[in-house]
Amino acid sequence: MQRTDDSPRVLAVFLILAGVIGEIAAFALTIEKIHTLTAPGESLSCDFSVLVQCGANLQSWQGSLFGFPNPLLGLAGWAAPIAVGAAILAGARFARWFWLLFNIGLAGALAFVVWLISQSIFVLGTLCPWCMVTWSVTIPAFLAVTLYNLSRRNIPVSPGVARMATTLYGWLVPMTVGCYLIVAVIAQLRLDVLRTL
Repeated sequence: MQRTDDSPRVLAVFLILAGVIGEIAAFALTIEKIHTLTAPGESLSCDFSVLVQCGANLQSWQGSLFGFPNPLLGLAGWAAPIAVGAAILAGARFARWFWLLFNIGLAGALAFVVWLISQSIFVLGTLCPWCMVTWSVTIPAFLAVTLYNLSRRNIPVSPGVARMATTLYGWLVPMTVGCYLIVAVIAQLRLDVLRTL
């Protein structure tokens, strides 16, 4: 790593905030998972209704896809954006290969989140509050890093694509809101959320 004055400080601050929010959600879900093991049958603090709850998600096989509770992935994984953001603010400059690996990691996180969203809505029929917090930061984190990498050509693209990514980077908030709306519409159509609440 080298120090540089040309650092993406806004991205760095966002990565730290997203990482902290993700860590909080993962920690809360881990505590709830421990509660399901120590006090089976008791409702969880994040169980608000049959529709809005974490219990069904945490106790399903989808909640431990790799043989251990999914929140443990979050506890470990969200440390990376925090570390990257803090390093950038400290003046670090990362090589292209590092940005590519970081982007691949976030792409994996997004793919996992999309799968979890589909399982939650279409299979379990629930909306887990802390899971939704995780979804809400994973989506913009992936978009922000991908657009940054495209605009800086860390991902090999043509100059035209890089310019388009630079323009879209300014539209990150509306794009994120659009993704949220897509999930909300799917949940509404499948679960009739508004009438159930």
